[in-house]
Amino acid sequence: MRTDELIHLLATDDRPVQRTAIEQRFAAATLAGIAGAGVLMLALFGLRADLLATMVLPMFWGKLVFAAALAAAGLALLRRMARPGMRVGRTALLLAVPPLVLWAMALVALSQVPSVERLPLILGSTWRTCPFNIALLSAPAFVAGFWALKGAAPTRLAWAGAGAGLLAGALGALVYALHCPEMATPFLAVWYLAGMAIPTALGAVLGPRFLRW
Repeated sequence: MRTDELIHLLATDDRPVQRTAIEQRFAAATLAGIAGAGVLMLALFGLRADLLATMVLPMFWGKLVFAAALAAAGLALLRRMARPGMRVGRTALLLAVPPLVLWAMALVALSQVPSVERLPLILGSTWRTCPFNIALLSAPAFVAGFWALKGAAPTRLAWAGAGAGLLAGALGALVYALHCPEMATPFLAVWYLAGMAIPTALGAVLGPRFLRW
């Protein structure tokens, strides 16, 4: 194809792009990710039997707030990385604050119990499966996040992929909290973050491969 033909083809579709087009794609990806994770969770694990009774406990909502905060940080990172030439900037603070707060709470909790009780608080009863369950539930949002990025123009592809993975992992953790029996902050500070780290790392690896344009 000659250059003038290419220019002509591009000029035939010169409608302006909506200013919020990227945000709309990410909103659609987020909703699809939550819905997909919910279906998977109900099919594979089910709701915890005492969910209604657990909802009166502050730590139950603390789990949800933590996951939602990291999902918001992932979205903020994606909004920047979806545009060419953007740096992480102050979004790094949004990424750092939720884990730091949770780790501080975990250290306080560990300091208030005898040393023999600390390891059980960290391991809980589901440490072997929790991270992988979260990663599994993140799969729909992971695919949706990459779909949203394919309609944008990222140039920092590893960061963009990591942002999609972080959002997916956080949404997976948000939904998994409706099944998970664990409530101790030391457990959440290790294994929930590990579960979110899996899709985040996978996104950083796959981003340069699948997000090129």
